[in-house]
Amino acid sequence: MDESARLVEAALAYVPTGLYIDGTWRSTENTFDVINPATGAVITAISDATPEDGMAALDAAARAQESWAATAPRVRAELLRALFECVHELRDVFATLMTLEMGKPLTESYGEVTYGAEFLRWFSEEAVRINGRYTPSPEGNLRILTVKRPVGPALLITPWNFPLAMATRKAAPALAAGCTTILKPAGLTPLTSLAFVKAAEEVGFPPGVINIVATSRTAPMTGPMIQDPRLRKLSFTGSTPTGMALMKEAAGNVVRTSMELGGNAPFIVFEDADLDAAVTAARLTKLRNMGEACNAANRFYVHSSVAQKFGERLAAELSALRVGNGLAEGIDVGPIVSDVERDRIDGMVQAAIEDGGTVLVGGNRVAGPGFFFEPTVIANLPATSTLVNEEIFGPVAPIVPFETEDEVLGYANNSDVGLAAYVHTGSIERVLRIAERLEVGMIGINSGTISNAAAPFGGVKHSGTGREGGSEGIEEYLETVYVGFPDPFTK
Repeated sequence: MDESARLVEAALAYVPTGLYIDGTWRSTENTFDVINPATGAVITAISDATPEDGMAALDAAARAQESWAATAPRVRAELLRALFECVHELRDVFATLMTLEMGKPLTESYGEVTYGAEFLRWFSEEAVRINGRYTPSPEGNLRILTVKRPVGPALLITPWNFPLAMATRKAAPALAAGCTTILKPAGLTPLTSLAFVKAAEEVGFPPGVINIVATSRTAPMTGPMIQDPRLRKLSFTGSTPTGMALMKEAAGNVVRTSMELGGNAPFIVFEDADLDAAVTAARLTKLRNMGEACNAANRFYVHSSVAQKFGERLAAELSALRVGNGLAEGIDVGPIVSDVERDRIDGMVQAAIEDGGTVLVGGNRVAGPGFFFEPTVIANLPATSTLVNEEIFGPVAPIVPFETEDEVLGYANNSDVGLAAYVHTGSIERVLRIAERLEVGMIGINSGTISNAAAPFGGVKHSGTGREGGSEGIEEYLETVYVGFPDPFTK
């Protein structure tokens, strides 16, 4: 047995295929298949949760809420720290499962294990730093005391592109704050989340504190939970239209929401940029996760004086990348997550060619099995092209030339979404000007990497509400209670 086959066998032996509710794994009558996008073959079948299963998970979370909220912060912290260590011990399992069900190269999956686990460590440390304040009122007749308490049972809906990190980025702050949780992973990639919950069970999280219900029919299952007054928090990462629909649904019960939605990140290269560094950063932020990331560079605005050189160098870098099954050695770019997604990307590329774009490299599907698409650079596009103005979520880099700072800011801000942006320039003055004018929640300067557990992740406009990570992340799961009383020193 070769190494990749051994890893697959061990990973599938570890991962459960049922639901985890109130500390018990249970099976359902109906199942759904999980597909390997590199081969198109079925990996395994898992239990398909019903609306009744969803309500059972909410019942368990509601029952456990009072005792979990009363659990000492240090105890919650130590459990999260133990889970952090357990995930690292199981790094081969988690990395293999992510590559199997999502497709990213194994080296990237190991990177996600490190990144995803860090949220567990970070919020284990934040759990013991939940503070209020005590101060006299301006008039001096009152003392103002504020205390923080957990919001309550939280429904966490995660996407398919980062199966471990999206689960930990939501579950870790919720658990640290004292909230019980119901995890609903994406139907395309549920195995990593199931393994994560099994690891949480093994380190000793109490029954009802963490529950997981995977399903092929999300809305019928989550709808009754969101309408139930016992659910007090909804955190969702996914598309903007779905997020908007969930916000409307949550409004009926005034459920607190955190929404990390779509992106269309501009990558801006000015004439004074270090071109080699900019090309390297462009490759990293465009091809990480096959471009299937909400904060991936989506549209490349390059000053006209360097646009041709930048396009040629980026095309050369992408042409050297190896496309294939992420479990194989030396693979740089894995498959698109599904055939439907590949069809959508292909349609956008063909439309861009009709818009007059010049394909510098790629532009085509890769013959199966599996759902592969070539890393692609398309130059000389008009700023109005659909490929530039809609989120690609794939390994395609459209390049638009610009002349002035004001012009490129107009292009960058002309979007309903505002998650991330990347700026390459040698001028600190320009950095300061741009940072104040770009309508996004996160900006990377002369870099293609910005995500970190210690930093607040989130956007503006239609990219969502709230922040995940950083000291801000735990606040999403806390209520502030004000207690006022007469000045104790007044006689």
